[in-house]
Amino acid sequence: MTGRIKKKLILSELSNTPDQQSEFLICPLCDTAVPKSQRDEHHLVPKSHRGRQTAVLHRICHRQIHAVLTETELARQYNTVEQFKLQTDMADFIKWVRLKPDDFFERARKSKRLRS
Repeated sequence: MTGRIKKKLILSELSNTPDQQSEFLICPLCDTAVPKSQRDEHHLVPKSHRGRQTAVLHRICHRQIHAVLTETELARQYNTVEQFKLQTDMADFIKWVRLKPDDFFERARKSKRLRS
């Protein structure tokens, strides 16, 4: 596994070729490369609250957001990637997922707070 700085350098070199540019993206939440098969677009403000702006995230990161936060919380408090990183459950998740390979996926479980 390569470090974040080396990975960004490799991706920037590969992004110079036009046909490969769409294949490599960095997840703004966990700062790792997102394989094409693991991409999800997340509405920063949910569509149900008239949100339009999206961010491309790892599928596992996207599902974790919705497992931990409600749509109302997303619309009011957590409508930027930086705010996700400050939320305690998401910060713990980000530390954990950074140690996994880029194409890693595991089912997200709803938080106990949302289940009750």
